[in-house]
Amino acid sequence: MKIVTVAQMRELERRAVESGVFEDSLMETAGLSVARRLAQITEGIRGKRIVVLVGSGNNGGDGMVAARYLADWGGLVTLYMTSGRRRDDKFEDCRARHVRVVEAIDDIGYLELASYVSLADVVIDAVLGIGNDRPLSDSLRVVFEEVARLKAEQPKLTYVALDVPSGLQADTGVIDDACFPATMTLTLGAPKVGLYAFPGAAYVGSVEVLNIGLPGEIDGDLSLELCDEAAVAGLVPNRPLDGHKGSFGDLLVVAGSRRFIGAPILATTAAYRAGAGLVTLAAPETASRLAGPGLAEQVHLPLPETPDGHAAAGAAGELRAAADRSAALVIGPGLGNVDSIRGLMQALLLTEPYLETPSVIDADALNALSQTYHWWESLKAPSVLTPHPGEMGRLLGQSVPHVQDDRVDTAQRAAVEWGQVVVLKGAHTVIASPDGRTAISPFANPALASAGTGDVLAGIIGALLAQGLAPYDAARLGVHVHAAAAENVSSWVGSSGLLASDLHAQIPVVMERLRRATS
Repeated sequence: MKIVTVAQMRELERRAVESGVFEDSLMETAGLSVARRLAQITEGIRGKRIVVLVGSGNNGGDGMVAARYLADWGGLVTLYMTSGRRRDDKFEDCRARHVRVVEAIDDIGYLELASYVSLADVVIDAVLGIGNDRPLSDSLRVVFEEVARLKAEQPKLTYVALDVPSGLQADTGVIDDACFPATMTLTLGAPKVGLYAFPGAAYVGSVEVLNIGLPGEIDGDLSLELCDEAAVAGLVPNRPLDGHKGSFGDLLVVAGSRRFIGAPILATTAAYRAGAGLVTLAAPETASRLAGPGLAEQVHLPLPETPDGHAAAGAAGELRAAADRSAALVIGPGLGNVDSIRGLMQALLLTEPYLETPSVIDADALNALSQTYHWWESLKAPSVLTPHPGEMGRLLGQSVPHVQDDRVDTAQRAAVEWGQVVVLKGAHTVIASPDGRTAISPFANPALASAGTGDVLAGIIGALLAQGLAPYDAARLGVHVHAAAAENVSSWVGSSGLLASDLHAQIPVVMERLRRATS
């Protein structure tokens, strides 16, 4: 499913009309889709009290079409007209069904608004939609502040935004200070970029995409997509009945130091859970010895170490030989940000003869690259780079706020400049390919904000590379599996308290669910 800007959504609608779809039928289909979804949410419409906040544009038209259907199905519907006296076919259709109409301009002190909202089961925001990129007008601001006050008094009130919450800029996620959190957003035709960009992403609630009758394949030239189950299910590697460990790839994991014993355990265990056939851990001798009891399945390749317990730069030759024998490489978790690691990265990744093994470059390996001038010119291995915002800032020489200001653009520009797949981690992780393809994860889970979860992600992506997936596909599938595993864990531990190791058992569960989705 493609994610669109406002301009791209307008273009899709134009293409639909050119293909023979009537513009009015798009609005009719949108309104019917909204009404049907609300009927599911409320477990039947008859007798339910519904207030529709109506604006002057197409979003208001969508809302009135939905209101008409809801009234036909027995809902007690009130149209609250926020922007003057609107009189068009959609409005008259509602009046013909004796839908109650309240004009904001006549509602002194907003007493009627307060009365109807306080009794409502559902409030629908059909005021601005995607067509607004300016601050809310004073009159709309008062309406939204009043609804926000009423919602605070009734936490169970369901507040549904059509397309995007009014006051949220659909291209950027920037919000007006009068915008308040929706229970859910029913976005029409295609999800909008701003729904996955903060601060707006915190205001949309759950996001669902509804059909509006756009013809299939008219979005084929758009490059930004949603990294949801439908997008990645077909990428899960097959597991033939006659397969053996050699069928599913050898993965080399270069990780760990005396201070960071857990990182190699997290990464290598995740790799096995994601289906790798054989995982070899290359760690400094001390880390290898200490991690050993927690790694019953791993093959160990102890590396010479420095006096402070980090891998020595002289280990590059041994690692290069091991990498050449492997289907894929993961390098970085827990190695430490020290001179010997910078030397090791230079010798292993950036020196002729260049390594060609598909690689996941993570954590301290990224920090080492960031201190090497024009490192990307010498990185020849097809790679997935997995920086968090701080690491991305160091790689680009930018502040974290600058990185976060437009995460999609940041990841896309970096992928093109470096010629590698980039996974910009964080809430709504962005995956960007140097050919322009880009995906956004639909997940934003604060439970993942704990040490070691990035090591697990690196292990998953490495295992998928070892099983033969191309870097962009391995990154997309890995990000989805990682996030969906966290959702499974969060369903019973909540939004805090998740341990990175909790993800391990859920990785194969998610992957099997994806396999079955395509069978």
